[in-house]
Amino acid sequence: MEKIKLIWDFRGPASPQTAAHFKIHLLEYFASEKILLIESGVESMNEHHHYTYAVIDKQNLEVIKSALKPTRGQLVKAN
Repeated sequence: MEKIKLIWDFRGPASPQTAAHFKIHLLEYFASEKILLIESGVESMNEHHHYTYAVIDKQNLEVIKSALKPTRGQLVKAN
């Protein structure tokens, strides 16, 4: 199954806290909707740009895109 990494970008001085807080809601959403979440986390691009990500099965892409409006996404290469 193909996997997709969905990304929500946050910018500004509060971006680390905003990204971390969004991850909490992301985990709650996946649990409540019973959608498989392969991996999630928060990454730092620089001091004022952080993002939250979720790795999902491609089959769930449209449902999650409609509900959560990610900023961007990318295919995850198979190992």
